[in-house]
Amino acid sequence: MKNILILGAGKSATVLIDFLCTQAPINNWQIHIADQNYSAAKSKAENHPNVFAFELHIENTDALQDLISKADIVISMLPPSFHFTIGKFCLVYRKHLIHASYISEEFQQLDKDVAAAGLSFIGEMGLDPGIDHMSAMEMIDSVKNCGGKITSFISHCGGLIAPESDNNPWHYKISWNPRNVVIAGKDGAQYLENNLVKTIPYSQIFTNPRKVHIPKGGNFEWYPNRDSISYIKKYNLESISTFIRTTLRYPDFCDAWNILVNEGFTIDEPLINLEPLTTKKFFQKLQIFLSKNNLENTVVNKMFDFIGMNENHLIPSDLTTYASILQHIIEVKLALAPEDKDMVVMQHELKFTLEGKELSKNSSLIVKGIDQSHTAMAKTVGLPLAFAAIHLLNGNISRKGVFIPIYEDVYKPILQDLSKHGIVFYNE
Repeated sequence: MKNILILGAGKSATVLIDFLCTQAPINNWQIHIADQNYSAAKSKAENHPNVFAFELHIENTDALQDLISKADIVISMLPPSFHFTIGKFCLVYRKHLIHASYISEEFQQLDKDVAAAGLSFIGEMGLDPGIDHMSAMEMIDSVKNCGGKITSFISHCGGLIAPESDNNPWHYKISWNPRNVVIAGKDGAQYLENNLVKTIPYSQIFTNPRKVHIPKGGNFEWYPNRDSISYIKKYNLESISTFIRTTLRYPDFCDAWNILVNEGFTIDEPLINLEPLTTKKFFQKLQIFLSKNNLENTVVNKMFDFIGMNENHLIPSDLTTYASILQHIIEVKLALAPEDKDMVVMQHELKFTLEGKELSKNSSLIVKGIDQSHTAMAKTVGLPLAFAAIHLLNGNISRKGVFIPIYEDVYKPILQDLSKHGIVFYNE
């Protein structure tokens, strides 16, 4: 009996776990779900045959090794900082590993040993990164196979609120890790545009966002996402003149978030002498900024008012840094309601030359969630991981080492599986 170990039972793991639990009795698999919150793991495991919940604190390496040693494949939904440790134990016990996070240099250094052990460690197998890589490479390879030369590639992706559930001035609700929402863009960004490498510091990431219209989706704004440059070689596009990966938001979001960033509300530094702290006190310097810049009667003022700038709600006393307090506030104020639907939007914009002609091709994806628990984010992050696990267990993915899903033998079967579950791109 094959055993799949899932580390982490949070929001993004919901659809992954639900799907694999339905497959377990069909395929005679066992599913082990481990989380530091035993109740969360148990709630997802109960009422399913061959599915078991465990309490696991990742610092307990003995318990972690015990669970890994009993698995055939490990799926990590834990923060990226834990993946190297998990990877080392998977290597010791000869277990495959899949996760949805960016592959760090440290994790990539396991490649030779992983390949020599006959194992597959697949990273960036979620939505973004993940589905973006697979769909982009399918599109790029199809153009190359026809003799086309790609000159420009721009890829947009955003986890947003569906229009029917959009009822706040931010036009945003949290459908993924709120900590990551707060620190988004913190490392700055790099991209290639018209043969020029552009480096954008954190303080300017949300400044002057550019616009894009996506058919069937609407009008959005985007900011550059992390380091696009490193993917040029991975995508085999060394002769390209423009290569940009972006994050989508509805209009106005970036203007407001830019103020929060540059006024210091996203930094991990402690506040001083503000106890007992209310939301009004916390946002005091924001009120001063808005007044100085004559922004009291603007959209951004309404946005800040919505998250409590003028309210006297007490902040929990154990939250002492700007970033942790802001996270707490948006978790409350920008939470998905039980019946809310989130929405994932992705678009690839490709320009290429073929037989002397300059051509373009766009491919887009829109996925809507069902409710607060069964979100589009959980679906688009979880299902790629689930299908990768199934193909590894069945021997349909045989590539070894540490890699991301940019290879046809990896992305083709998974994209086919995703299409059967409503994750389908449409072309323009």
